[in-house]
Amino acid sequence: MVRQAFELGGEKIAPGEHRIIDIPLSYLSDHTRMHMRVQVFHGHREGPVTFVSAAIHGDEIIGVEIIRRLTEVKALSRLRGTLILVPVVNTYGFVGLSRYLPDRRDLNRSFPGSRSGSLAAQLAHIFMTEIVELTDFGVDLHSGAVHRANLPQIRANLGDPAVEAMAQAFGASIMLNSNLRDGSLRQEAQEVGCNILLYEAGEALRFDESAIRIGVKGVINVLRHVGMLPKGKEKTRKSEPIRAMSSHWLRAPMGGILRAQKPLGAQVSKDAVIGVVSDPLGQVNKDVLARNDGFIIGRTNLPIVNRGDALFHVACVDSIDETEEAFAAVELDAENDPLFDGMEII
Repeated sequence: MVRQAFELGGEKIAPGEHRIIDIPLSYLSDHTRMHMRVQVFHGHREGPVTFVSAAIHGDEIIGVEIIRRLTEVKALSRLRGTLILVPVVNTYGFVGLSRYLPDRRDLNRSFPGSRSGSLAAQLAHIFMTEIVELTDFGVDLHSGAVHRANLPQIRANLGDPAVEAMAQAFGASIMLNSNLRDGSLRQEAQEVGCNILLYEAGEALRFDESAIRIGVKGVINVLRHVGMLPKGKEKTRKSEPIRAMSSHWLRAPMGGILRAQKPLGAQVSKDAVIGVVSDPLGQVNKDVLARNDGFIIGRTNLPIVNRGDALFHVACVDSIDETEEAFAAVELDAENDPLFDGMEII
């Protein structure tokens, strides 16, 4: 039986074809036409429909590079099903180097959106109807905010066995249970039957080579897991992803100068000092203490802080034995993977 063409944005993509499609969005105030650029790979054989998206927050650019490198993966020639790549969802924020849209709204709190609402609501509506509602699975790529870095991690609803299996397959060093938020892409995608993983890594407006490689490999692992790509050569995984069901931020006890004592991925023990905030002359010092056993999955890169600023994001786990070794093993595995042989690196 001949497979049917895949239709998106009013265009039909034949089996075995891949094509770039520009989905119209709106006009800027100077009447510049805005589009959301999408690349579709429509396999010869039947299979799931999956999307990979980036830059829902316009300054979180690490996913844009991950998707660029995905287009170079030779294994996509053997794709089952259909893969939709959306490197820049929030086009407005991306060109302005901003997390937000011109109306200062957060796109990831604007779903499912509406056809006649705010600019953010209209963009959310277009992304839901043109992309998400056509798909079975999704991987949404994010990074930390400006001046804040995240350890490569998967955030997902680990209470759903199918989603947890996808998170396990991705192969990041940690998978963190993350509850659904009102207005988020993950929540609204679940409502229409699309299971999503959220990959967090690096810092806004910056590239991180290790995090990019982990992201590319992770997406390929998910496509293999859902049957869209052939399984790779079996090998023993150096470490299993760490499962964390909760996390919290440690905040600055006062304004001053932060001297961080622990890097990303470091183990922390309850009541251990992981940073010190001092006044500029060092006359007053206040310790930042860990509230629980765990490890650091996010932290500020700014040493100048105000009272209440988020400093360290700590994932809580039952056992913290050898976590730093596990993070290092995942990074080394991505660095040496033959998947990247011949791939253009920036």
